[in-house]
Parts: sequence; C-alpha cells; structure tokens
Amino acid sequence: MDIQKKFTLNNGIEVPAIGLGTFQGDLGNAGVKEAVKLALSLGYRHIDGASAYGNERDIGQAIRESGVSRQDIFVTSKLAQTWHSPSDVVQALNESLRNLQLDYVDLFLMHFPHAYRGDAQHNTIRHPSGNGKPLIDYELSRNYMATWKAMEALVDSGKARSIGLSNFNLLKTKKLLESARIIPAVNQIELHPYLPQHELVQYSQSHGITIMAHQPLGGRPVGVVRAHADVPPPTEDAMIVDIATQIGKSPAQVCLSWAVQKGIPVIPKSVQEVHMKQNLELFRLSDDHFRAIDKLSLERGPIRFLNPSPHIGFDIFDEENDQPVDNKAPWD
Repeated sequence: MDIQKKFTLNNGIEVPAIGLGTFQGDLGNAGVKEAVKLALSLGYRHIDGASAYGNERDIGQAIRESGVSRQDIFVTSKLAQTWHSPSDVVQALNESLRNLQLDYVDLFLMHFPHAYRGDAQHNTIRHPSGNGKPLIDYELSRNYMATWKAMEALVDSGKARSIGLSNFNLLKTKKLLESARIIPAVNQIELHPYLPQHELVQYSQSHGITIMAHQPLGGRPVGVVRAHADVPPPTEDAMIVDIATQIGKSPAQVCLSWAVQKGIPVIPKSVQEVHMKQNLELFRLSDDHFRAIDKLSLERGPIRFLNPSPHIGFDIFDEENDQPVDNKAPWD
C-alpha cells in the first residue's frame, strides 16, 4: 500500500501530506522567495507561512512567478500574537492577504494561544526593564476562545477556507472546543519521533481535527525559545539511522514517512534542492520499523525543542493549569 499523498480536513478540503515550511528564524528571509519557487517547481503544493515570519511578500512573489495556478496551491498563514483582540483579527488576515497578494488563504491558524501587547503598528511592546521580554496581554492569553470566535467569521467571509490552531496542547484544545462553532480543521504542533504527542493526536483525530507537524525533524527554533540545544535531533538517533541504512533512505525520510503514516501532514523546512527532493519521496515503513519509531520517546522520555516558557514567564504546554494563571511575569 502506498503512503498517502493528501489528507482531507473536516470541511472536505484536501491538504498535501507534505508542505514547505518557510520560517527561517535566525537565518533571515533572504532565500525564502527562491526556496518557494524551487519547491513549487519540484511539485510542492503546500506553502506554510505566517505574518510573524516577515516573509509573506516573498512567498506571494514566488507564487506569482512560479507559473503554478493559485487553486493548485494550499497556502497557510497565521495570526500573530499582537493581533489576538477580536476587533483586530479581520485586519490581521487582510494584512497577510495584501502581502501575499492573494484573495484568500486555504488555512489560517492562531499561531500561539498566548497574546502579546502591541503598539499602533502591532509591533510587540517589550518589557520596560529592558530585558527584551515581550509584554503579555494576560486577559487575551486566557481568552483565546474570543479570538477563535473572531476567526470563525473569516470562514464566513470566504477569506480563509479553513481555520485552525497552532501550538495548542490538550488542555487548551478541550477548552476551546467547549464553545467553538467551527471545529478547528488543523492543530499544527511540534511533532517528531522524540515528541509524538500520542494523547493529543488521538484526541484531536477523534474530534475531526487534523494534527499537522511543524519541526517534524526536531528543528532548531530561534534561541529565545529553544530548549535542549545540546540534544541532537531524531535524524541523528542511532535507531533511526540504522533503519534508514537498512532500507536505503535518509533519516529525514524515515522521520517524515513515520509521521505521514500516522495520518499527520508534515511541513519540513529546507532551502536545499537535494533535501527538498528527498522530502517528497516518502514511503510506507514496515510494521516493525513503524512501531519501533512510535515507541522511541517512551524509552528516552519526550523531548520538546520549542519552549517559550523562559521568554514569556509561563508554560503554554502545562496540562494541569490553563496558563497564564497569574497576571505578572516572574521578573516583574
């Protein structure tokens, strides 16, 4: 049996099993336009971007210059943390559409559950101590349901064909579903063999929410939110390297194939043609190999490479308390 090439969301819209992530982090956006054009020429049909990445103009230019029909490309954007006020959500998407030079996006995600205070231009306001930390809007960070309600109107307008979440844990997902009129089509989370998030995946899929994997190879988040910087990614894990060697594939192909075989679309990042091509060539793992990778985190414990806690002062992934609980940061 061949591995799936597409997945159907809960609204009937199809998303490719593999897309191109465009977050370049500390590397900057100089190569984003050419990377997107190259990806589209190789056959990628999902381009994942975000307002916070600062590269939507480059993505839009690449799409226009690619020669690929707009309706054949699945485009994702995300609501930045300074736009969480319900009165700002429509403007936020309009800004992204203007930069992308598109009439609609296929998927619009709430990038994170927590909100920052922004200035008149929606730039993040920094803590007055000069420590570089963002000022948190604690009320909006707890009331992501109100932000979601405003996002539901985007589907009604046709400017977002689907809406979803990003970096929502199980606790926050359950809370949002208590009042949601539109069930999220997607929750885009860090997911790889070291962080399979089995419980969240099972719950989400049982409620019609497609889990999508960012950092499907482990990844290297920007420094202020990077955890376990000394831990090699799962592509360097001895067992995964051994499986890749046995079947004549790359460790990255093994990790991506494992996720897609679990029913999870993936959005790896790359600007190198050889890696882009390899990432498209996914395959079905044997049952033994699949189960071994699926249990890898049980043997060594889960490892999350994205951890905003030291930067914002609370743990958005806390499954016991819906953070933030307090109205101040530890450094206040």
